[in-house]
Amino acid sequence: MSLWKPFSRDPMLASVAALHAAIISQARQRAFYTTGGVPDSIDGRFEMITLHSYLILRRLRGAGERANRLSQALVNAIFADLDASLREMGAGDLGIGKRVKRMATAFYGRAAAYEAAENAHHQAEAFQRNLFGTVTPMPNQLAAMVTYVNAASAALAEQPLDEILAGRPAFPALESTV
Repeated sequence: MSLWKPFSRDPMLASVAALHAAIISQARQRAFYTTGGVPDSIDGRFEMITLHSYLILRRLRGAGERANRLSQALVNAIFADLDASLREMGAGDLGIGKRVKRMATAFYGRAAAYEAAENAHHQAEAFQRNLFGTVTPMPNQLAAMVTYVNAASAALAEQPLDEILAGRPAFPALESTV
């Protein structure tokens, strides 16, 4: 989805578009679906977008007014893209609103679950329940995803905020724990 508007003077749109593209690109990394065992399905892709969005939004939380505005604009872009994707897949106009509302509920529910799990050091349980959904990952796959999320959190925390605000988050690669 393009957020580019030729007569817009809001520089945030470019940052939001770049940050959204970075999240989508990272969420589509093949290793998550092979090494990590996340289902390579519409649901699995949604889960990976949600996970990476959560990581970015958590990093931006409390980082000032500019970060708050960017966070809200990013969430708006994510859901506009989900809406457009549903339409491309042939969902009827009457059902789009309900589906997007269910996705929003799932998105915010996942974010709350990941936050609570991280604080209580129960990430594996939260990932098993949400990220993997109906499939049962191998223990090494679950461990790889926990390790990845912790590494991504650390990398984003160390990255200068201006780089993230400019739409250039530094996500690590998924490492196998086999």
